[in-house]
Amino acid sequence: MRMRQSIAEIEDQFFEEIEDDRERREKLRKRAERRAAERQAKRTHRHGSMRFWLLVLVLIATAAVVTYAMFATLYYVLSPS
Repeated sequence: MRMRQSIAEIEDQFFEEIEDDRERREKLRKRAERRAAERQAKRTHRHGSMRFWLLVLVLIATAAVVTYAMFATLYYVLSPS
C-alpha cells in the first residue's frame, strides 16, 4: 500500500509538472508574439516617418524648381530682345 501511494504521488507530481511546463511554454509563446508585434509596430512607424520626411523634401524641391522655372521664364519673356 505504501508503494502505491508513493507511485500515485509521483504521478500527481509528474502531471503537475507537465501542466506547469505547458503554462510556461504558453506564456513564452505569448510573450514572443507580443514582442514581435511591438517590433513590427516600431518598424512601421519608422518607415512612415521616413516616407513623411521624403515627401516634405520632394515638395520643397518641387516648389524650388517651379519657382526658379517661373522666374527664368519671366526673365526670358521680359528681357529686351
